Amino acid sequence: MNDTDKAITSRCSTRLSRRAFLGAVAAGAGLISLPSRLRAASGLGITSSAMAFDGDGLIVAHDTLSRRDGGGALTPLRGPTGGNILSLATHKDRAGRIAAGLKSGGVALSEDGGQSWEVGHRGLPDAPVTAVTMAALSLDTLYAAVHGDGLWKSEDAGRSWILAMDRPWLEGAERDLTALASVDLATGMGGIWIYAGTEMGLTRVPDCLCRWQDVQPGDAMDALISGAAPSPEKPLPAGEPILALVSAASLPTKLYAALPSSVWVSEGAGVVWVQRSTSRAEAVAVSPKNADHVAALTEDGLIQSRNGGMTWTALADL
Repeated sequence: MNDTDKAITSRCSTRLSRRAFLGAVAAGAGLISLPSRLRAASGLGITSSAMAFDGDGLIVAHDTLSRRDGGGALTPLRGPTGGNILSLATHKDRAGRIAAGLKSGGVALSEDGGQSWEVGHRGLPDAPVTAVTMAALSLDTLYAAVHGDGLWKSEDAGRSWILAMDRPWLEGAERDLTALASVDLATGMGGIWIYAGTEMGLTRVPDCLCRWQDVQPGDAMDALISGAAPSPEKPLPAGEPILALVSAASLPTKLYAALPSSVWVSEGAGVVWVQRSTSRAEAVAVSPKNADHVAALTEDGLIQSRNGGMTWTALADL
C-alpha cells in the first residue's frame, strides 16, 4: 500500500469511527430513529422508491428499475450492483447521466441513461446513501447524504468523496438528510443553495457550505448575519419527513416535495408551500424543460401532472 492509499484508508477509518460514534451516542440517548426511506427499505413500511427525469425520459426505482420514454410503457433497466436504490439525480445539461444513491452504500453513476452503471464510493462511509443531487451549475459535482453521517461532496463525478457538512442540528439532535436538491437562486452566497429534507422538515445551506439554516425570505448573507430571520410564510407540515425534493431546472424557484401527506409545491423557493395531491407520496420528479410537468410515486401508483400538480393522471400501477 502506497502513502496515498494509506492516507485514504486513514481518513475513511476516521469518518467511519465518527459516524459510528455519533450514531451510538444518539441512539443510546433515544434521539434518532431510521428515517422514512430506510424504514421503508428495511421492510417496515413501503418499499424504497426514487425517480428522476432524464431529458424526456422518466427513470423510476421501485423494487426494480425502469425507464419510460415519451408516452411509452415502462421498460425494465438493469440496476447497479449493490442493492436497492434510495435516491436518483440527473442534470438538465447532461442527458444520459444518472446518479443513484444505494442502500448498500456508494453512489452509482450511469452515462447511458441507466443501461450500465459504475459504483463510486472512495472516501464515503460504509452506510446507505439516502439522498443524492448534482450541482446545478457544475456537471461533475455531486452531493450525497449518508445515513448516520452528513453531507458529502464529489468533484469528479462520484469517483471520490470528501465530507462537506455535518448533519443539521434540529430540535436537540443531529438529523439525517432524507432528500437533496441543488437550487440555482440569486439569493445564495454564490448563487446556489443546497436544499435538504430531513425527518423533521426542510433546511438548506448556501453552496459555501457554511451553516445550515431555515428556509426563509431574503438573502443568504442577511440570514447568516441576523441570526433571527423571519420564518417561512406557509411552511411544509411541521415534523413530517420529506421523502423527496426537486427544483425545476427551467424555473428554480419552483420546488416539489414528496411527503407522507401528499405532494407539495412551492412557487417561491420554499417560503410558501401548497398541497397538490391527496395521497401519500414516496417520490417526485420534475421535467428539466417544463416546470409544470411533474411525476410522482404515490400509494395510488405512478401519476403525472402537466399543470404543476393541479390535476393528475395515472401512468402505471407499481
